[in-house]
Amino acid sequence: MVEETRPLGPLRAATTGEQVAHRLSTAIALGEFSLGDRLPSERELAALLQVSRESVRAALRLLADAGLVEVRRGRGGGAFVRAEWAETSENAVRQTLLAQWEDFEALFDYRRLIESLIARTAAQRADDADRTAIRAALTAFEASGTPGEARRHDTELHLAVARAAHNTRLVRLHQLLLSEVSLGVSEEPYTWEIYEEARPHHRALAEAVIGGDQQHAARIAVEHFAITEKALRRLAARVDPR
Repeated sequence: MVEETRPLGPLRAATTGEQVAHRLSTAIALGEFSLGDRLPSERELAALLQVSRESVRAALRLLADAGLVEVRRGRGGGAFVRAEWAETSENAVRQTLLAQWEDFEALFDYRRLIESLIARTAAQRADDADRTAIRAALTAFEASGTPGEARRHDTELHLAVARAAHNTRLVRLHQLLLSEVSLGVSEEPYTWEIYEEARPHHRALAEAVIGGDQQHAARIAVEHFAITEKALRRLAARVDPR
């Protein structure tokens, strides 16, 4: 069954708040959210992870008890990241990553293959509107002032490249792979270190697609999408250094 082999598909309705907390703890440790960031709302998290709001609420209580988030009430409230790592984080990473590591290895390989195909096809098919969208997204990414902005503009840039392939199935597949590798949050992890590593890749990818260089676009895509893979490997090694 496909559901059984996908490393991080939607959480099942029967999933406990503890399992949701494991996923969110791992996402925080990975860099999906930065210190001070507001997590998506309960409604948004329930939709992203396909669980009930009650399960999300229980997970946020666990994260608050662990010291990972602070829950604020009232206007402007929500759950805000207050720490990247806690005593509970090692177990969360073990449950979320290491228990399914073989499937993650397959996901990394699959993503490299698909994203290189998307980039190659985009370089072949991009029209003037696509080139304009890619340039705008690249400019926004390079002007990012926070990791959160970098995450958002990264998503916009890669979506613009995927759309330039002019195949809606490839766009959906790009979004699905992003959701899986990002632990269901649907944004790449971004620290400033990752941002600086991604900057030259983004410019090279955009220029290759805009310039119609199919071979170079495919090669850069393989190199670029390995950044998130390396971040996941570093996190896994933090709890299992073998």
